[in-house]
Amino acid sequence: MTTARRLRIRVRGRVQGVGFRPFVYATAVRLQLTGYVLNDRDGVLIEVQGVQVDALITELRERPPPLARIDAIGSDWIPLIDGESGFAVASSGQGGALHTEIGPDVGVCSDCLRELFDPANRRYRYPFITCTHCGPRFTICARLPYDRPQTSLAGFPLCPDCQREYTDPGNRRFHAESTACAVCGPRLSVDPRKILAQLRQGDIVAIKGIGGYHLACDARNEKAVARLRLRKQREARPLALMVCNLASARVLALVDDVEAALLTSKERPIVVLRARPDNGIAAAVSQELPTLGLMLPYTPIHWLLCHAAAGEPDGLEWLAQPQPLALVMTSANPHGEPLVHTDADARERLAGIADLIVDHDRPILVRCDDSVLRVVDRTPAFIRRARGFVPEPIDLGSDGPCVLGVGAFLKNTVCITRGREAFVSQHVGDLDNPEARRFLGESVAHLQRILDVRLEAVACDWHPDFPSTEFARQSGLPITPVQHHHAHVAAVAAEHGVSGPLLGLALDGYGHGDDGAAWGGELLRVDAAGFERIGHLAPLALPGGDRCARETWRCAAAALHALGRGDEIATRFASEPLAPMLRQLLDRGLAPTTSSAGRWFDAACGMLGLHWHSSYEGQGPMALEALVDDPEALDGAWRIEAGTLDLAPLLAALAEPRLAARSGANRFHGTLIAALADWVKRAATIQDIAVVALSGGCLLNRVLAEGLLTTLRAAGLTPLLPRLLPPNDGAISLGQVAVARKLLRAC
Repeated sequence: MTTARRLRIRVRGRVQGVGFRPFVYATAVRLQLTGYVLNDRDGVLIEVQGVQVDALITELRERPPPLARIDAIGSDWIPLIDGESGFAVASSGQGGALHTEIGPDVGVCSDCLRELFDPANRRYRYPFITCTHCGPRFTICARLPYDRPQTSLAGFPLCPDCQREYTDPGNRRFHAESTACAVCGPRLSVDPRKILAQLRQGDIVAIKGIGGYHLACDARNEKAVARLRLRKQREARPLALMVCNLASARVLALVDDVEAALLTSKERPIVVLRARPDNGIAAAVSQELPTLGLMLPYTPIHWLLCHAAAGEPDGLEWLAQPQPLALVMTSANPHGEPLVHTDADARERLAGIADLIVDHDRPILVRCDDSVLRVVDRTPAFIRRARGFVPEPIDLGSDGPCVLGVGAFLKNTVCITRGREAFVSQHVGDLDNPEARRFLGESVAHLQRILDVRLEAVACDWHPDFPSTEFARQSGLPITPVQHHHAHVAAVAAEHGVSGPLLGLALDGYGHGDDGAAWGGELLRVDAAGFERIGHLAPLALPGGDRCARETWRCAAAALHALGRGDEIATRFASEPLAPMLRQLLDRGLAPTTSSAGRWFDAACGMLGLHWHSSYEGQGPMALEALVDDPEALDGAWRIEAGTLDLAPLLAALAEPRLAARSGANRFHGTLIAALADWVKRAATIQDIAVVALSGGCLLNRVLAEGLLTTLRAAGLTPLLPRLLPPNDGAISLGQVAVARKLLRAC
């Protein structure tokens, strides 16, 4: 006969604000156990007594609440308590710094969706329906502890019905801090039916969401999309779309099983998919690219728009049926500035862009853009990490000092460490305007508040003039500068838990080298002591400096000059008035040089006539990738001498006047993959290292990333691609703190 026992259980991880206590309460009652559960500074503490205590442990491990993340479960047998009856949710423990987390914002759960479309439910068509298992968290929380008074719902006292749910341990809204209803909660300024009507007549509508405003228009209306581009000054960069469900997404794009799981996940990111031809979407949405960035609804407002577009049918069957609604849903920000998230800002900054501004009275405390991913090597890979994933921590494997990493100049993020965890912020963006720099400061301050930490040091880029570096100098903390590409490689090592020596292949547009030069195509050896530059791409001249990143013909001209064919520059680029002057600049050796992989991509684009003048960073290389259908490696099209990889022979092959752009794209990608793999394999043999971190913005190129993974694996090496962060500069802040903590430990 089994006898009763008593167990004290400690659960650590993301276990507060996710319905963990109601889950423990309901499970304990079902298993006829007595005791209590409470939140405290370290997570959740449970004391449980009865015959089936082992069954409770099994439930914790195998069937936790959907938003919970359990990092550790510890337990100790303790003496029985005679006469104990019932199971209780006890008051939270107090004292000391909190070591808990706030979860990311997530999409509407199926239970709330059923209520939203149930005419008999008191939350029928309520635009802010939420529960413990869904809705906003990160963007509504001002500080710890994560209680309603510390959120943007503080100004909405609960009505009696909501209060009963909030205090009932058996209810899924037990301590759901964002819970509300039409009686006591936030209100939308415009009915979703009117929003839809204006979208259908071709208007541009700014819609306030969870982490900021979207600019929306009918994605099938060419004039509306063109007008949105003109007003937002977004000439060519692809625009994201929202469709009602997976069935609707499959009408517009090819969706495999990994992509389908990503689209329908609780995080609801934008997923870059292969577009179907003749899908009815305005050509201006993606311009020349054969892809679509699609997402599914994740707020109740989105769902109400979809319901209205479907004709407001009864029941839920329509949720699985293809729907014709397709809306552009792009970040509401004037050109180059961060996301608009306050009502006052929307009225001021979006007045000349949107025909209608839809707001509500629930404040957004933290702006947070949509996350963007694509599938690479059958695995989700970030392009931008934000809503749905921030502030999910990255495990660094060991404790260390509390360090702030302030990131790079482009694609900025910041990162703060607490114990063994690193918390990388949402996408901040390019720091080339005052509003973005203010956003950087906001992000640092908010992470400090929700993590309840005291910073001990700050890590920054080696570049002395980055705004993020200046922010570090003004912090008053000890500063550790970290070389840009070292940080790239260290970020990959940190997320994969690699502590020993490894090779790092960092391919991007620009990073400040330790010699003061412009780096960007680097082969590094990285270990606990630091990094060694064991190779780099051959230098390429930059006639015009930073303008080369937006004018690919300049890089192509530099490549021709390096090939001894400078006399061809004026004729090949006859439509460019500055071409003769550029030739003279190159002849006199006055142009700076770079080892940047990004500029070699640009040179290929310029040679093939692609985007001699780009409207956004990477437009040419993205168009080049889009042409690839059968990568081809050319024999003898690269040279490796003393660790330097020279791609000049490849560019010579692309300079053939009659070469078609598609053939050139296939040859460039196939040869580049083979050349880089050859370079890495030689270094791996010399260094006796088999692990290779692949990093840098060029690894956003799916053809390149998958080609390197396949080729290096075939050579017996272990290539590591970023999975928890993007390969671009969005990961720099993590690499900075990882390097700084190692250096601080060594001191």
